Amino acid sequence: MSFVPPPYPYERLDEIREVAALHDGGVIDCSIGTPVDAPPSNVVAELAKATGARGYPTSAGSAPLRGSIAGWLQRTFGVAISPDDIGVCVGTKEFVASLSSYLHLRTPERDTVLYPEISYPTYAMGAALAGLRAVAVGVGERGMDVSTISKSDAERALVLWSNSPSNPSGALDDFAAIAAWGRKNDVMVASDECYAEFVWNGKPQSILQHGTGGVLAVHSVSKRSNLAGLRAGFYAGDPEIVAYLKSVRQHAGLMVAAPVQSAVAVAYEDDNHVLEQRERYRARLEILVTALRAVGYEVSMPDGTFYLWITKAGLDGWGIARELAQASGLLVSPGDIYGEAGSDHARIAVVQPDDLIRIAASRIVQNVNPSSL
Repeated sequence: MSFVPPPYPYERLDEIREVAALHDGGVIDCSIGTPVDAPPSNVVAELAKATGARGYPTSAGSAPLRGSIAGWLQRTFGVAISPDDIGVCVGTKEFVASLSSYLHLRTPERDTVLYPEISYPTYAMGAALAGLRAVAVGVGERGMDVSTISKSDAERALVLWSNSPSNPSGALDDFAAIAAWGRKNDVMVASDECYAEFVWNGKPQSILQHGTGGVLAVHSVSKRSNLAGLRAGFYAGDPEIVAYLKSVRQHAGLMVAAPVQSAVAVAYEDDNHVLEQRERYRARLEILVTALRAVGYEVSMPDGTFYLWITKAGLDGWGIARELAQASGLLVSPGDIYGEAGSDHARIAVVQPDDLIRIAASRIVQNVNPSSL
């Protein structure tokens, strides 16, 4: 066998999960960014209608859905995108994992996927699944630093992935600089913006605010609307690239279920539920920041996302995960899951209910040794 898939990243946590489970009430699982809060009731009601369930759905997305998305892009980012330049996908993870393969068919002379050195692992895995080179790009104080990309890698690059706000660090990329680099080097930029509405200072940002030429923005309802189980997202941007992807994805049979498309259209027409969810996440982040600082962790509110990217003197990411599991029942993700550059950190997703977040915080303050303070 020429390709052996590596272990799925979060399966590596099984041993630590057993430690966390020894606490009363079991594990407080903050390792994966899976929403637990209720989705909007109007979206659930629309899904229950099963609109369009009898026939095959459109692969590119229904006109009502793409129109709803276009309206959301205008309201949220102030950008006017034609519904024709929007396509839907079966959750953005599927899109991230498959994009490199489809682009390579279009531009076979390029063989390199560029991605942030600290990032969601599917960017690199998408390159591996396509049989391409995956090259990590340095990350600085302002997110991904495109000045570190070598000339030879730029010449071979098929796509540059941006992720802002960043999973896991919450950092914000300089979209203007990244879009300009892509156009200068004739490299398509794919911008994964699924946490765009969860920013804690300033307004949501999109690479589409810097023009659509040579760029795609990728979004999902999983996080904004607590609808990860529906598997629905979209991509928008460069008209030529969008048209190509719509065509090839139709041939591949990639279709979001019609009742889901109808429900997601309702979700993108409603901003109020996102504002309510923002406040839940903000409160949970602040509770854990206070507790972790009290026992010697280096942690602050992220620029965006619902993740805390934490470190502590004398511990690597796995040491942090073990300490928090033993002390509080909290299960977190060691930073090397997101690249070796993150090995001295761990990520906490504040996706448990408020009462469990408070229990974890109380146990941390009571049980973690603050000797490094």
